[in-house]
Amino acid sequence: MLSGESFGAEGETIGEVVFNTAMTGYQEILTDPSYKGQIVCMTYPLIGNYGVNTSDIESKKLRAEGFIVKEKSKIVSNWRANKPLGDYLRENNVVAIEGLDTRALTRRLRDKGSMKGIISTTDFNAKTLKAKLDKAPSIIGVDLVKEVTCARTYEWEEDPGMRRLAGVKKQKFSIVAIDCGIKYSILRNLKELVERVYVVPAKTPLSEILKLKPDGILFSNGPGDPEAVTCTIDTAKELIAKLRSKELKTAVMGVCLGHQILGLAFGGRAKKLKFGHHGGNHPVKDLENGRIDITSQNHNFVIPPETIPDKELIETHVNLYDRTPEGARHKKLPVMSVQFHPESGPGPFDARYIFGEFIKLIK
Repeated sequence: MLSGESFGAEGETIGEVVFNTAMTGYQEILTDPSYKGQIVCMTYPLIGNYGVNTSDIESKKLRAEGFIVKEKSKIVSNWRANKPLGDYLRENNVVAIEGLDTRALTRRLRDKGSMKGIISTTDFNAKTLKAKLDKAPSIIGVDLVKEVTCARTYEWEEDPGMRRLAGVKKQKFSIVAIDCGIKYSILRNLKELVERVYVVPAKTPLSEILKLKPDGILFSNGPGDPEAVTCTIDTAKELIAKLRSKELKTAVMGVCLGHQILGLAFGGRAKKLKFGHHGGNHPVKDLENGRIDITSQNHNFVIPPETIPDKELIETHVNLYDRTPEGARHKKLPVMSVQFHPESGPGPFDARYIFGEFIKLIK
């Protein structure tokens, strides 16, 4: 049992505790739907020094179940800041704690693996807290996507604005993104490259998706166990069958959970990692050309290539930390996917070219 001081909302929260090695980007992390069901421990010791703003969000609300830091900055110094991090957490009812030894916690998670945790500002009894944890369900087998997906289909209109690095000529394509917990940065990157980007709920039938006449379909990132997202896996299976029969010429891409969903649709099985990959400094090697990108990552599960019976689906990328799979491409079908986050948000921009590869696949 570790103790510290509250700097978020009053109350109690339970989730799977994971550590994130990013030095910046706490606002993007807190609003990333992939963190639904998780309490995030930041390994960088000082958090909150540049405050929060209305632009650097990845969804319409905070998604992390709780937040753990070594030290919350006592000052906010950034011309874009609207408010301090503590106010932001309290307004959005997120329980947070500072002042505990995040190094000790991170080492424990690395040794023992991700585990359920509880943060409380009302109960300080170890036995009763433990009893609450014992009753809390694991994220394995739980469909968390249904809690973060959009309620209805919409068209993404936001321009990248100041995020744009250089002018890009838009292609006259339409892309449909299946929202399993999609980050706004993915939509911004797609909108920069094509004229129309539609977002549909995760349970949308393929027949409804095809009414939008997509040139490309993207299975997005999202939280939790991929095997629990059965409706979206079924959509992917139906899509793959239509591509095999040449009923469709649509290109397909998966990102993070979307990569896992496609792997499952091709017959693979999911494996839970010991403590997952969470941060903005993971080296990933492209096996086709030897290129190494420093990538942003957030996942607890992988689909080992050896579990996939379709040997036409080849591994394209590998994580250089632990050799886990980070990408796939089909030799005959217009299907590609990556386990890492090419949109960053937060993280380095090394892998943003992946969206350009998707456009090439559409062409």
